[in-house]
Amino acid sequence: MKNLFLALTLASGSFAFAQEKSSKSSVAVGLKSGLNISTVSSSASKSKAGFYGGFFVNFSISSSISIQPEVLYNGLGAKKAADTDLKSNLDYISVPVMFQYRVIPQLFLEAGPQFSFLVNAKYNFPSSVNAKDVVKTFDFGLGLGTGYYFTHNFGLTARYFAGITNIIEEGAPVNTSKGRNNVFQIGLVYKFK
Repeated sequence: MKNLFLALTLASGSFAFAQEKSSKSSVAVGLKSGLNISTVSSSASKSKAGFYGGFFVNFSISSSISIQPEVLYNGLGAKKAADTDLKSNLDYISVPVMFQYRVIPQLFLEAGPQFSFLVNAKYNFPSSVNAKDVVKTFDFGLGLGTGYYFTHNFGLTARYFAGITNIIEEGAPVNTSKGRNNVFQIGLVYKFK
Protein backbone atom coordinates (compact mmCIF):
# COMPACT_ATOMS: atom_id res chain seq x y z
CA MET A 1 0.00 0.00 0.00
CA LYS A 2 2.92 2.33 0.75
CA ASN A 3 4.33 1.64 -2.74
CA LEU A 4 0.98 2.45 -4.36
CA PHE A 5 0.71 5.69 -2.40
CA LEU A 6 4.29 6.65 -3.37
CA ALA A 7 3.67 5.94 -7.07
CA LEU A 8 0.44 7.92 -7.14
CA THR A 9 2.15 10.81 -5.32
CA LEU A 10 4.98 10.81 -7.88
CA ALA A 11 2.52 10.66 -10.76
CA SER A 12 0.38 13.49 -9.39
CA GLY A 13 3.54 15.53 -8.78
CA SER A 14 4.54 14.98 -12.41
CA PHE A 15 1.10 16.09 -13.59
CA ALA A 16 1.25 19.20 -11.38
CA PHE A 17 4.71 19.95 -12.76
CA ALA A 18 3.30 19.55 -16.27
CA GLN A 19 0.60 22.13 -15.59
CA GLU A 20 3.17 24.57 -14.17
CA LYS A 21 5.60 24.14 -17.09
CA SER A 22 3.03 24.04 -19.88
CA SER A 23 3.59 27.69 -20.82
CA LYS A 24 7.38 27.17 -21.15
CA SER A 25 7.61 23.80 -22.91
CA SER A 26 5.54 21.45 -25.00
CA VAL A 27 3.34 19.36 -22.70
CA ALA A 28 0.45 17.16 -23.78
CA VAL A 29 -2.09 15.37 -21.60
CA GLY A 30 -4.10 12.45 -22.90
CA LEU A 31 -6.02 9.21 -22.49
CA LYS A 32 -5.24 5.73 -23.73
CA SER A 33 -6.94 2.33 -23.66
CA GLY A 34 -6.82 -0.97 -25.41
CA LEU A 35 -6.29 -4.72 -25.35
CA ASN A 36 -3.84 -6.70 -23.20
CA ILE A 37 -2.66 -10.16 -24.23
CA SER A 38 -0.94 -11.37 -21.05
CA THR A 39 0.63 -14.44 -19.55
CA VAL A 40 2.62 -15.40 -16.49
CA SER A 41 5.95 -16.93 -17.53
CA SER A 42 5.53 -20.57 -16.62
CA SER A 43 5.36 -23.79 -18.58
CA ALA A 44 1.83 -24.33 -17.23
CA SER A 45 0.20 -21.13 -18.54
CA LYS A 46 -0.88 -19.54 -21.79
CA SER A 47 -2.10 -16.07 -22.72
CA LYS A 48 -5.40 -14.43 -21.84
CA ALA A 49 -7.08 -11.24 -23.05
CA GLY A 50 -7.66 -8.24 -20.79
CA PHE A 51 -8.17 -4.47 -20.81
CA TYR A 52 -5.95 -1.51 -20.01
CA GLY A 53 -6.80 2.16 -19.76
CA GLY A 54 -5.65 5.38 -18.14
CA PHE A 55 -4.04 8.74 -18.70
CA PHE A 56 -0.61 10.20 -19.47
CA VAL A 57 1.39 13.41 -19.60
CA ASN A 58 3.94 13.83 -22.40
CA PHE A 59 6.86 16.23 -21.77
CA SER A 60 8.76 17.17 -24.95
CA ILE A 61 12.42 17.70 -24.13
CA SER A 62 13.40 18.43 -27.74
CA SER A 63 11.86 18.11 -31.19
CA SER A 64 12.53 14.35 -31.17
CA ILE A 65 12.73 13.28 -27.48
CA SER A 66 10.04 13.21 -24.80
CA ILE A 67 9.24 11.56 -21.46
CA GLN A 68 5.78 10.15 -20.85
CA PRO A 69 4.67 9.06 -17.35
CA GLU A 70 1.35 7.21 -17.30
CA VAL A 71 -1.13 5.86 -14.75
CA LEU A 72 -2.99 2.81 -16.07
CA TYR A 73 -5.41 0.17 -14.91
CA ASN A 74 -3.97 -3.13 -16.22
CA GLY A 75 -5.99 -6.34 -16.38
CA LEU A 76 -3.41 -9.15 -16.54
CA GLY A 77 -3.23 -12.85 -15.73
CA ALA A 78 -3.08 -16.15 -17.58
CA LYS A 79 -4.99 -19.29 -18.51
CA LYS A 80 -3.91 -22.74 -17.44
CA ALA A 81 -2.42 -24.49 -20.48
CA ALA A 82 -4.40 -27.72 -20.05
CA ASP A 83 -7.83 -26.06 -19.67
CA THR A 84 -8.93 -22.70 -21.13
CA ASP A 85 -11.67 -22.36 -18.47
CA LEU A 86 -9.11 -22.04 -15.67
CA LYS A 87 -7.81 -18.46 -15.33
CA SER A 88 -5.95 -16.18 -13.00
CA ASN A 89 -7.12 -12.56 -13.10
CA LEU A 90 -4.63 -9.99 -11.80
CA ASP A 91 -5.63 -6.32 -11.64
CA TYR A 92 -2.87 -3.73 -11.31
CA ILE A 93 -2.46 0.02 -11.16
CA SER A 94 0.63 0.48 -13.34
CA VAL A 95 2.91 3.52 -13.59
CA PRO A 96 5.08 3.27 -16.71
CA VAL A 97 7.62 6.03 -17.41
CA MET A 98 8.40 5.86 -21.12
CA PHE A 99 11.24 7.61 -22.92
CA GLN A 100 10.12 8.34 -26.47
CA TYR A 101 12.09 9.07 -29.64
CA ARG A 102 10.19 10.50 -32.61
CA VAL A 103 11.52 8.99 -35.85
CA ILE A 104 9.23 11.35 -37.78
CA PRO A 105 6.67 13.72 -36.22
CA GLN A 106 3.90 11.06 -36.33
CA LEU A 107 5.94 7.92 -35.49
CA PHE A 108 7.73 7.25 -32.19
CA LEU A 109 9.67 4.46 -30.49
CA GLU A 110 9.59 4.11 -26.70
CA ALA A 111 11.21 2.25 -23.82
CA GLY A 112 11.14 2.54 -20.05
CA PRO A 113 10.39 1.01 -16.66
CA GLN A 114 6.96 0.12 -15.32
CA PHE A 115 5.98 -0.06 -11.64
CA SER A 116 2.79 -2.03 -10.94
CA PHE A 117 0.74 -2.39 -7.76
CA LEU A 118 -1.68 -5.30 -7.31
CA VAL A 119 -5.21 -4.20 -6.43
CA ASN A 120 -7.03 -7.50 -6.98
CA ALA A 121 -6.14 -11.15 -7.60
CA LYS A 122 -8.64 -13.91 -8.38
CA TYR A 123 -8.70 -17.47 -9.64
CA ASN A 124 -11.92 -18.47 -11.39
CA PHE A 125 -11.67 -22.15 -10.51
CA PRO A 126 -12.39 -24.02 -7.25
CA SER A 127 -9.43 -23.90 -4.92
CA SER A 128 -8.69 -23.62 -1.24
CA VAL A 129 -5.90 -21.15 -2.11
CA ASN A 130 -6.58 -17.42 -1.76
CA ALA A 131 -5.11 -15.73 -4.86
CA LYS A 132 -3.96 -12.75 -2.78
CA ASP A 133 -1.78 -15.12 -0.72
CA VAL A 134 -0.05 -16.32 -3.88
CA VAL A 135 0.72 -13.08 -5.78
CA LYS A 136 3.07 -10.34 -4.56
CA THR A 137 1.64 -6.83 -4.35
CA PHE A 138 4.47 -5.15 -6.34
CA ASP A 139 5.70 -5.89 -9.85
CA PHE A 140 8.50 -4.27 -11.85
CA GLY A 141 9.45 -4.64 -15.49
CA LEU A 142 10.48 -2.94 -18.71
CA GLY A 143 8.40 -1.85 -21.66
CA LEU A 144 9.33 -1.44 -25.32
CA GLY A 145 6.94 -0.10 -27.92
CA THR A 146 5.97 2.15 -30.77
CA GLY A 147 3.14 4.44 -31.76
CA TYR A 148 1.78 6.36 -34.70
CA TYR A 149 -0.45 9.47 -34.66
CA PHE A 150 -2.88 9.54 -37.60
CA THR A 151 -3.91 13.08 -36.67
CA HIS A 152 -2.51 15.57 -34.16
CA ASN A 153 -4.78 14.05 -31.47
CA PHE A 154 -5.52 10.39 -32.38
CA GLY A 155 -3.04 7.56 -32.57
CA LEU A 156 -2.38 3.83 -32.29
CA THR A 157 0.18 2.33 -29.89
CA ALA A 158 1.71 -1.10 -29.37
CA ARG A 159 3.90 -2.09 -26.43
CA TYR A 160 5.47 -5.22 -24.99
CA PHE A 161 6.05 -5.35 -21.24
CA ALA A 162 8.46 -7.93 -19.81
CA GLY A 163 8.29 -8.53 -16.08
CA ILE A 164 11.58 -8.66 -14.20
CA THR A 165 10.39 -9.46 -10.69
CA ASN A 166 8.93 -12.78 -9.58
CA ILE A 167 5.24 -12.21 -8.75
CA ILE A 168 4.77 -15.49 -6.82
CA GLU A 169 5.07 -15.25 -3.02
CA GLU A 170 7.71 -17.48 -1.41
CA GLY A 171 6.15 -20.62 0.00
CA ALA A 172 2.91 -20.12 -1.95
CA PRO A 173 0.93 -23.37 -2.39
CA VAL A 174 0.98 -23.36 -6.21
CA ASN A 175 2.54 -25.61 -8.87
CA THR A 176 5.24 -23.07 -9.76
CA SER A 177 7.59 -21.11 -7.51
CA LYS A 178 8.38 -18.45 -10.12
CA GLY A 179 6.35 -16.39 -12.52
CA ARG A 180 6.74 -13.08 -14.29
CA ASN A 181 4.06 -10.97 -15.94
CA ASN A 182 4.47 -10.57 -19.69
CA VAL A 183 2.00 -8.58 -21.75
CA PHE A 184 1.52 -7.30 -25.29
CA GLN A 185 -0.66 -4.18 -25.48
CA ILE A 186 -2.31 -2.57 -28.47
CA GLY A 187 -4.63 0.39 -28.19
CA LEU A 188 -5.77 3.88 -29.06
CA VAL A 189 -4.45 7.13 -27.69
CA TYR A 190 -5.99 10.60 -27.58
CA LYS A 191 -3.98 13.77 -26.82
CA PHE A 192 -5.86 16.88 -25.65
CA LYS A 193 -3.11 19.18 -26.91
